Amino acid sequence: MTYVVTDNCIRCKYTDCVEVCPVDCFYEGENMLVINPDECIDCGVCEPECPAEAIKPDTEPNLDVWLKLNAEYSEAWPNITLKKEAPADAKDFDGQEGKLEKFFSKEPGTGD
Repeated sequence: MTYVVTDNCIRCKYTDCVEVCPVDCFYEGENMLVINPDECIDCGVCEPECPAEAIKPDTEPNLDVWLKLNAEYSEAWPNITLKKEAPADAKDFDGQEGKLEKFFSKEPGTGD
């Protein structure tokens, strides 16, 4: 099992989760975070820290696309271990439907 970041992180990109991760398995894209599934130790401490409730265990149904996306982009994006300010409009995007198709960016973030 691993944890994965799902669509509600897109354009919310809260980073509360990265500071509690004991193995630093979060990676930063331009407008979301991902978890490297090979580095995640399944401890689950990140899940309750996410204000957008975007982190889920991969045992939940219908997360295959998110597991693949997390694996792919954790290899391309920079590691992030420190909390940053959330985007000013994060609350406006929390809970919106269809964010993968509308807003997902393949561009990397800045990392730490």
